[in-house]
Amino acid sequence: MQPAEASEGRVMLTDDELGAIDAWWRAANYLSAGQIYLRANPLLRRPLDREDIKPRLLGHWGTSPGLNFCYAHLNRVIAAHDLDMIYVLGPGHGGPAAVANAWLEGTYSEVYPHVSQDAAGMERLFRQFSYPGGIPSHVAPETPGSIHEGGELGYSLAHAYGAAFDNPDLIVACVVGDGEAETGPLATSWHSTKFIDPVGDGAVLPILHLNGYKIANPAVLARIPEEELVALLEGYGHRPILVSGDDPAKMHGLMAAALDEAIEEISEIRRQARHAGATGRPRWPMIVLRTPKGWTGPKEVDGLPVEGTWRAHQVPLAGVRENPAHLAQLEAWLASYRPEELFDTDGRPRTGVLATPPAGDRRMSANPHANGGLLLRDLELPGFRTYAVEVDAPGTTSTEPTRVLGAYLRDVIAANPDSFRITGPDETASNRLSAVFEATDRAWQAETLATDDHLGPHGHVMEVLSEHLCQGWLEGYLLTGRHGLFNSYEAFIHIVDAMFNQHAKWLETTRKIPWRRPVASLNYLLSSHVWRQDHNGFTHQDPGFLDVVMNKKPEIVRVYLPPDANTLLSVADHCLRSRDYVNVIVAGKQPALDWLSMDEAVPHCTRGIGIWDWASTDDGTEPDVVLACAGDITTLETLAAADLLRRHFPDLRVRVINVVDLMRLQPDTEHPHGLPDAEFDALFTTDRPVIFAFHGYPYLIHRLTYRRNGHHNIHVRGYKEEGTTTTPFDMVMLNDLDRFHLVMDVIDRVPGLGSRAAGVRQRMADARLRARAHTREHGEDDPEISGWTWPHGER
Repeated sequence: MQPAEASEGRVMLTDDELGAIDAWWRAANYLSAGQIYLRANPLLRRPLDREDIKPRLLGHWGTSPGLNFCYAHLNRVIAAHDLDMIYVLGPGHGGPAAVANAWLEGTYSEVYPHVSQDAAGMERLFRQFSYPGGIPSHVAPETPGSIHEGGELGYSLAHAYGAAFDNPDLIVACVVGDGEAETGPLATSWHSTKFIDPVGDGAVLPILHLNGYKIANPAVLARIPEEELVALLEGYGHRPILVSGDDPAKMHGLMAAALDEAIEEISEIRRQARHAGATGRPRWPMIVLRTPKGWTGPKEVDGLPVEGTWRAHQVPLAGVRENPAHLAQLEAWLASYRPEELFDTDGRPRTGVLATPPAGDRRMSANPHANGGLLLRDLELPGFRTYAVEVDAPGTTSTEPTRVLGAYLRDVIAANPDSFRITGPDETASNRLSAVFEATDRAWQAETLATDDHLGPHGHVMEVLSEHLCQGWLEGYLLTGRHGLFNSYEAFIHIVDAMFNQHAKWLETTRKIPWRRPVASLNYLLSSHVWRQDHNGFTHQDPGFLDVVMNKKPEIVRVYLPPDANTLLSVADHCLRSRDYVNVIVAGKQPALDWLSMDEAVPHCTRGIGIWDWASTDDGTEPDVVLACAGDITTLETLAAADLLRRHFPDLRVRVINVVDLMRLQPDTEHPHGLPDAEFDALFTTDRPVIFAFHGYPYLIHRLTYRRNGHHNIHVRGYKEEGTTTTPFDMVMLNDLDRFHLVMDVIDRVPGLGSRAAGVRQRMADARLRARAHTREHGEDDPEISGWTWPHGER
């Protein structure tokens, strides 16, 4: 197929139909501009005066008329073809348009009855926008029909495709702004055409909206030659349909024809794939819509051009309250939409405005897919205990924890073939989750070769070397009522810090919106972590995502550091059952000692923190020192240190505490999982030294415990930005987190132990030197260290 200029001859709309589309567009434009400017006199029943205008003019006009134009025409094709369609608005601050259309459809008044569909409701609609105590200026969770937070650019297309996966009847219309199209995440998202299955998935209809400018600069895609733009989009796998102009009368016909053509192509692709046995990757249609920025707004202000320029981006008339000429120009602009033709004397939309949109759940602002909790169903989860590792004695056998988890996830996929997906940047096998490929392939629609491994059109593992795309796909999937897991190398999950922030903010906001139903949690599995980068080095060593997560509201985030395979299974099952959280699980993929049987792991994970009596020597009395640990490698080093202390100081009372749920360290006043002060004091004491071996950066533990009674006694060892390509034990030594250094910390901090333990301290320092020398000579750790097991028999 060749790119096509849309032709009016392709669709035969009556004058009444075209008039109704134009009426809707004018009404939406009027409502969009009114939200930016007005707090009173919404229907211009009297001349505008200074007090009708908001004192702070906030919002973005430039993209709104184009978005309203798309919405009006999408409504027509939904009603004409009985389509199941939602929209994703990529332009960052298209909030006025999204709210205006939801109000016109009646959905806004249904979920917010005080914003009624009349003059009084219109006044509230205008006043609340970007106003204290009101609503944001972007397409936020408060906006019915939205699954996409418009405050940050780049993620719209990924969200759209995520929504389409396993939704075979759904079409997601995604408006991509030309400024947004310059971002890395959006540029990668075009490759989603290689992953969408026309048989089992829905369809995405991208509408690339070229209005020419960002805030102050030209948009790249709007300024390259059209043949170059078409070649780019065809290279991504689309057949672009071009719609361009500024004459509304002509543009309505062109857009109607383009949408009919696109919907026909999508229907034919589905028919060929689902009923005619067609295979291979189709070339999906998309629309390139070129309109002026700020279309239908002021053409010129103070002698300077506005419409079609960057000056239309935000508030084209900024001095309305102070400048009578601007006020008069605003009134003329609003009157140009002829509101008396659009709204009756009570302020309700007239019949002509409401002639074309769909009804009920077919309205894009009311589609259940855009409130995914309405469609969410519990996962069918296998009993995780059946995957348990046998542990007859602690620390005597080894297992690869994520490999064990892979078998569990394999059966989760098998039991939930249409509602569970795993995303990850080409690391599912590397992270030892290969068992999942016994139940599914990697999703793939591009060319395949005989040497490929587990690629197929219906796969439920989504791998592409873009963390942004993996995150965006999964967010769209979750927000439309499904479940999933994102597995990644720990260091590179930082790439999606901003996306995590936006999703966490979305979840936080939706908890305060009664009509938004809970969705499945966003689950991260971070492996190939900081302490075991055997094939890599310093670039792959960063546990700082935990610090980013901990900045979010405690109602939203959870962080788990299971120390072995059985605790990992218990934690994973819990996370997959949860709702409205971001769960972060950090777990190793390398062989690691098994500490707890499943009967011990479940209560330990349920508590989230606990004393390991079998590793302690305080015998239920007041300890001389507390050894605490959170993380798999830190648990290993802590227990090895406890073993050394037993041998060198048999009378020393040592308490070993393991932390699985990092939030347990906070007070219960700060986090729902937090420990009350009395329980924390009972565990850690208030006056004894605590040597805390932590997986991540040490100051995070201090942040979590700074209000605790004994905080001045807590000494934390963790990652201190020392790393390279080296052996596992050399890595912990570089960061003073090894067993020998932990023993030295005990000697230095237990009162009265320092002088009589000077010889032991020296032996610990010598042991570090020998271990370092062994790695330099042999290229591997001393077998006595790498082969260490817990030597104290049964519990």
